[in-house]
Amino acid sequence: MVRVSEQMRRRAAMAVCACLIILTAACSRNDDKFLVEEEVPLGPVYNEALNLLDEGKFKEAAKKFDEVDRQHPYSQWARKAMIMSAYARYRAKDYEEAIQSSKRYLALHPGSEDAAYAQFLIAHSYYEQIPDVTRDQTLTERALEAFREVTRRYPESEYARDSRLKLEEARNQLAGKEMEVGRYYLNNANYVAALNRFKKVVTDYQTTSHVEEALMRLTETYMAMGIA
Repeated sequence: MVRVSEQMRRRAAMAVCACLIILTAACSRNDDKFLVEEEVPLGPVYNEALNLLDEGKFKEAAKKFDEVDRQHPYSQWARKAMIMSAYARYRAKDYEEAIQSSKRYLALHPGSEDAAYAQFLIAHSYYEQIPDVTRDQTLTERALEAFREVTRRYPESEYARDSRLKLEEARNQLAGKEMEVGRYYLNNANYVAALNRFKKVVTDYQTTSHVEEALMRLTETYMAMGIA
């Protein structure tokens, strides 16, 4: 399938840098509130997760980030750990877990600065699982809807443009599936069913690369039916 996008790599790197800055700043504080928080060894666990992520041990990193979330469920660390866990699972190609982690993040932090990224992770996780046109396209439809959600809810985000491009790729895939089924019906002289498939491509997927063939197949089908 496709490589991890440059935006996703950059976003993860920014999250890592931000967390390191937080660590550095926290270590320099000496007020009473910090002294209470410092008693819990949270920083080392988070740093270990970051190191595992950097080493490419994505599944192990995800588990460490989950540990941070479990220990401090309402802290800023937990919020960062949650999105980083989703990203680590995406990199591990554990797409279903990445989707569930991202959905959980959105449910708990819908207005956060990483909400757009969480939605983008959901969409990309579906996108990575898109099968060829000979198979069921349910995952393609889910990817399409998830990318639409990115463009609808976060139109000004850095992920909107890439989501629009992926939307067209998903639409092209669905149109290809319609053509594949339509050709099957045409070859088996089921002309009415073939017409419905080709018409759907022409009406619903006008911007895809399959429109020209769909028009040709429509003509071919009508001629086979004796309709000039």
